[in-house]
Amino acid sequence: MSRSVNSAASHARRNKIRLAARGYYGARSRLLRTMRSAVRRAGQASFAHRRRRPAVFRKLWIVRINAACHINELSYSKFIHGLKLAGITMDRKMMAEIAVSDPIAFAALAHQAKDALGVAA
Repeated sequence: MSRSVNSAASHARRNKIRLAARGYYGARSRLLRTMRSAVRRAGQASFAHRRRRPAVFRKLWIVRINAACHINELSYSKFIHGLKLAGITMDRKMMAEIAVSDPIAFAALAHQAKDALGVAA
């Protein structure tokens, strides 16, 4: 009896890896064994970086807010503390957007934070 081979499935499996490895440099896009390891490592990095992305964005927002605070003669930590004392609840994403797009509105926020700090001190 002749040997039965499931070549359609084998080709499909290899093709799936080839499609995932398109655009990789050198052997990573040409040799099957290297492709497999490159695709596996890329998947692991992708998974880890999806978890890290929110932290990266939060850092970016904090840097933008800090820069705008220093323009208004205020440190980031005092600004956040002043807003908390003033009862202003706004997330860092919105504060960063205001700091970049509308400096006058951010200056008003900074002024309110300074007033609240003056009352508390």
